[in-house]
Amino acid sequence: MPEPTPHHRRLHVLAGSWRGDETLYPSPWAPEQQTAIGTFEIRVAVDGLFLLSDYEESQGGAVVFRGHGVYGWDPTLERYTMYWVDSMGRPNQALGIWDADRLVFTGEQGSTRYIYTIVDADHFSFRIEIARDDASWSPLMDGSFVRVP
Repeated sequence: MPEPTPHHRRLHVLAGSWRGDETLYPSPWAPEQQTAIGTFEIRVAVDGLFLLSDYEESQGGAVVFRGHGVYGWDPTLERYTMYWVDSMGRPNQALGIWDADRLVFTGEQGSTRYIYTIVDADHFSFRIEIARDDASWSPLMDGSFVRVP
């Protein structure tokens, strides 16, 4: 069986339990800016070759959104992979690269970006951007996450 490569192990920095404050910007799904609390439970799986992520977003103490992600490395494409399903019912996949301390995924349609910025071992930020046109990106969500025991 294959062993995890340095590419696989680089993803492991995201493994753990995380909680963060989020800002949700006006969008087709919510016309006004909102705040939420997000949690990630991310674990290394499949002999170190993938990460499995469970995500929940809460507002006013109630869960309003759930998602599940699978992250890995595709040696043929030489890109990181993200497969995502969520409570909106539409699956998504994206390819990514590390850019310094940022793991940047671009959705298969090219109109969504998912950006994980590693601040340190216990903090990361997460941003989702959508392309409003061919030249500009607008934030959909910003979150600042801290590792929790």
